[in-house]
This record gives sequence, structure tokens and C-alpha cells, in this order.
Amino acid sequence: MNLRYRRNQRSAVAALFFVLSLAVASPARASLFHGETLDAVANGISWVVIVIAPVIGLVVFWLVHILPEKIAEKKKHPQAHAIQCLCLLSLCFGGLLWPIAWLWAYTKPVLHKMAYGTDVDESLGHHNAEAVNHEGDVATLRARIAQLENQITSGKGKA
Repeated sequence: MNLRYRRNQRSAVAALFFVLSLAVASPARASLFHGETLDAVANGISWVVIVIAPVIGLVVFWLVHILPEKIAEKKKHPQAHAIQCLCLLSLCFGGLLWPIAWLWAYTKPVLHKMAYGTDVDESLGHHNAEAVNHEGDVATLRARIAQLENQITSGKGKA
């Protein structure tokens, strides 16, 4: 009997506490701010949502869509330019072709390896080095031409 009395007493205290908390409750407020401050905060949030969020969204969308192109260049994929084209097409089609470009960038070009003996394209990413080598080759060729011209002119003078 003592146990039932304690349970009833606890229930009565809980009910009394609940009724008192309802009576003392203050009116609910939807925001921490009031008046002009609330308007200023709402204007700031609206600018962020209307202007800044779409710009950030477009930049993130673009950065994600050029990832397969960057991966293909990093791996010296022989079809890197085709993957780049597919990435651009994917931007135009709202991202529907992006998974194909992603998979293509990570595949090993088996047919290219069968045809050329390697699955990487050594010409990718070395455009500046090739220009320097060509300049050195041009200087060597000019020196050789000058040498041959000297031989020809010295041979004509003897005859």
C-alpha cells in the first residue's frame, strides 16, 4: 500500500508541476530579433539565398563536372580531349553525361595499348617542354644549314 501511495503522490506532483508551468509560460517568439533588426536579418538572409547560394551552386556544379577532365590529364589518358568534350556536353545536358565521363577517365585504354604499346599519352602536359626542344632543334638545324652553305660556296670558288 505504501508503494501505491508514493506512485500516486509522484503523479500528483508531476501533474501540478505541468499545470503551473502552463500558467507561468511566456508567449512564444519566432525569432531572437525584433522590429528593425528582424527586417535587417531577413534582408541579409534573402540576399544570401537569392544571389550568393546560386552562384556557389553553379561554381560547385562546374568544378564537379571538370573533375573527369582533370583526372584524365593527370593520368595522361590518350583520350583526354574526348573526355574534355564529353564534360562540356555534360554541362550542356545538365550533368546526364557526367558519369560516363567519370568512368571513361578511370578506364584503361586497352585498344590504345594494343595499337601503340602503351596506355598513356606522353604528349599530354608537356607542351612547353616540346616548344623548348623544338627551339633547340631549330638552332641546331640553322647551324647545320650555315655549315652546308659554307661548304657549297667554298666548293664553287675552287671550280
